[in-house]
Amino acid sequence: MRESKAKKVERAKSIYELLLAEYPNAKCSLHYNSPHELLVATILSAQSTDHRVNQVTPGLFEKYTSPKDFAYCDVSDLSKDVHSCGYHNQKAKSIQGASLKIVEDYGGEVPNNMDELVELPGVGRKTANCVLGEIYNVPSMVIDTHMVRIMNLLKFVNTKDAKKIEFELMALFEDKNWVKLTHLIIDHGRAVCIARRPQCGACVINEFCPSAVI
Repeated sequence: MRESKAKKVERAKSIYELLLAEYPNAKCSLHYNSPHELLVATILSAQSTDHRVNQVTPGLFEKYTSPKDFAYCDVSDLSKDVHSCGYHNQKAKSIQGASLKIVEDYGGEVPNNMDELVELPGVGRKTANCVLGEIYNVPSMVIDTHMVRIMNLLKFVNTKDAKKIEFELMALFEDKNWVKLTHLIIDHGRAVCIARRPQCGACVINEFCPSAVI
């Protein structure tokens, strides 16, 4: 039987509250000290792990201390500096291109809205939402691999399309909880609902999960 929208909203509320109690300290795991550093770290995190990015960024941000440093650097040097994050050539071009636009079009300030953020080279909705939520306190939802997988398991969505998932989840969860929800789901995905070997017996939301195997 198809679940009504009202029932989904009710289930979403219960799941959020249980995860919040389980992971009260859930937060962005990327390390940064400025909006631009978060933007760079998020670009680097594509197809990489936050742990790997956090190993690279201390030295990176010591070498390049401002958007201008990234904008006018030798892109081949930058590519070597971010090599271990994977796709280093493309990421270096994206970081330099985004930094150049930020310096020349926005006076060195990272834009605070979706339309301008996604115009930056290498910046899609995922990166833009991360910056908007973390830096500017704009209700936003980052759809990463954990969100895609777990929200499908919870039967809140039936698609792998990140943009569709984002908008469908926005209709189920309160906007004040969108930013935190992503961090809760990521923590839960790393600790319990692990890809290909979910630990349903140890899961605090298993009673609300249609895919749970107990």
